[in-house]
Amino acid sequence: MQEALCASYEGDVSDLRALFLNCTLKPSPERSHTQGLMDVSIAIMEKNGIAVESLRPVDYRLAFGVYPDMTEHGADRDDWPMLYEKVRAADILVIGSSIWLGEKSSVCTQVVERLYSCSALLNDAGQYAYYGKTGGCLVTGNEDGAKHCSMSILYALQHVGYTIPPQADAGWIGEAGPGPSYLDEGSGGPENEFTQRNTTFMTWNLMHFARMLKDAGGVPAHGNRRAAWGAGCRFDHANPEHR
Repeated sequence: MQEALCASYEGDVSDLRALFLNCTLKPSPERSHTQGLMDVSIAIMEKNGIAVESLRPVDYRLAFGVYPDMTEHGADRDDWPMLYEKVRAADILVIGSSIWLGEKSSVCTQVVERLYSCSALLNDAGQYAYYGKTGGCLVTGNEDGAKHCSMSILYALQHVGYTIPPQADAGWIGEAGPGPSYLDEGSGGPENEFTQRNTTFMTWNLMHFARMLKDAGGVPAHGNRRAAWGAGCRFDHANPEHR
């Protein structure tokens, strides 16, 4: 029955690209529990032909700051412009984070800041750069805060222009305190049906919305082009000077 259900899907998402940014504090090749959960989503996308790339920002030299290239503002090195090209090329962005003191990781905060640094750039339709792309997040830890981290990440993604589908987050938390993490033996994480379900729903909703946006040519450009607003177009907003 399951094979028949999967085979009945008539959609084609094989022309889409997805980027997973694992904001673990652990550099490669250390084992990352967040990566373990992200791999579940990655496997579903790859099974449907999506080109997926997964990176750990901690492996790169990202300068602090809110400009697209911080070497133009005093930094001696900044790998963000290279990562931004990967972000720009992806139809789907999934941010993963571990939980520390109830918050997303410091690396995740920096990635959000650097995404924000490029949010004023424009796409080919004259909209902000991330319009027409979908975003979601995955969170792991062994303390409370998964939903709080998801709220923060998803708010940031929609604020800079990403489209957030329904059920666009999933997570796993073990027993509060220094207990087992997601991939640890006996944790129950990979077998947890609640996490399996939410991760699967998130993945498919991201693929569905990315497909719809790509087929529609992105978000319609009427009413959200910065240059037109700057030229005085108010798109039905009350404008006493141009009555």
